[in-house]
Amino acid sequence: MAIVNATDQTFVSEVKEGVVLVDFWAPWCGPCRMIAPVLEEIDRELAGKVKVVKVNVDDNPETAGRFGVMSIPTLFVFKNGEVVDKTVGFQPKEALVGLLSKHL
Repeated sequence: MAIVNATDQTFVSEVKEGVVLVDFWAPWCGPCRMIAPVLEEIDRELAGKVKVVKVNVDDNPETAGRFGVMSIPTLFVFKNGEVVDKTVGFQPKEALVGLLSKHL
């Protein structure tokens, strides 16, 4: 599966089914750029089990505001449309896989 770039308009439909890891990020954010290859690895390794969605906070302030995103990167885990976990800041792959595995 490819990483999906969600917008304020498409966000709800992207997270409504299954386990979804949502990355709230911005192109100017250093830690966001650091975590991008980690998310690509997770997307490849957990394809079919986890969907990875990215939301650019500059382009989609409504969604970022709805979830109270104050720092980036902020990563949420959704399960069938509901937030079940959250982490803020750069996280190594092992930490994110551990976070996701609780909800698979």
